[in-house]
Amino acid sequence: MLSYILHRILMLVPVLFGVTLVSFLLLHMVPGDPAEILAGQEATKEAVDRIRAEYGLDQPLAVQFVRFVWNAVRGDLGISIQSRHPVGELLFQRLRFTLQLSLASILVASAMGLVAGIISSTRQYSIFDNASMLGALFGISMPIFWLGLLLILIFAVRLHWLPSGGTGTLRHFILPAIALGSASAAVIARMTRASMLEVTRQDYIRTARATGYRERVVIFRHALKNAMIPVLTVFGLEFGYMLGGAVLTETVFSLPGIGRLLVEGIFARDYPVVQGAMILVATTFVLVNLLTDVAYAFFDPRIRYE
Repeated sequence: MLSYILHRILMLVPVLFGVTLVSFLLLHMVPGDPAEILAGQEATKEAVDRIRAEYGLDQPLAVQFVRFVWNAVRGDLGISIQSRHPVGELLFQRLRFTLQLSLASILVASAMGLVAGIISSTRQYSIFDNASMLGALFGISMPIFWLGLLLILIFAVRLHWLPSGGTGTLRHFILPAIALGSASAAVIARMTRASMLEVTRQDYIRTARATGYRERVVIFRHALKNAMIPVLTVFGLEFGYMLGGAVLTETVFSLPGIGRLLVEGIFARDYPVVQGAMILVATTFVLVNLLTDVAYAFFDPRIRYE
């Protein structure tokens, strides 16, 4: 197990290098000069050149990339072109809001997805099964920003039950968590249903029922634990996707998280901020998948990584 974990940690290096290279190239392919945006429309050419030289934007792309990677390895993600604050501090300030939103969303997705999937598998082809799978189809199909605006219109504008955005209390995270977690809940529900149906057809489940165990014991003690192995993979992937989906959610609900900072950085051509946010999201995604793989051993003791 330890060797497997070390191997996965070492695999972070090429993944992060690839993310850094792709984000760096894409940013510099986008039209626009951050020095001109920062200097303003009426700035002179000398002022623009001075800003460009200050941030090293006058250097060749290869030199800029090597310098950024070298500084990032040492923990220095650079200085924001727009706010002139260290990128590491900006990311740290915004990270807790994104983590709170992602954790709340995965809790919503888990509760809705597992309950719907378990009940659908035990009542296959029933009205609830058909309705939940139809709802899962809508959940996967609906764009996050559209669902977020719809929730704001209903629960904030019409009913005045919940705030439309901002932070401060738990109530502020209810609508964003539902909007961000709905698609994941749909995926978890479908995966749980399929995995449970496969497990409940196994011989040991029929044996457990034949020995006189109650149906609740058969489902939760024997079937669900074995059916959770493929569902865990979905948990890890969906949590990683939530970090990316938080870009739209935080923008719609005006949450000061990593996603909103990333959008602001893209519009301002703030290269250090965008590159730092991409590295942070990629690192979190890989670490979550590592924890998911390690959690397999808890649900299936037969799994051993050599």
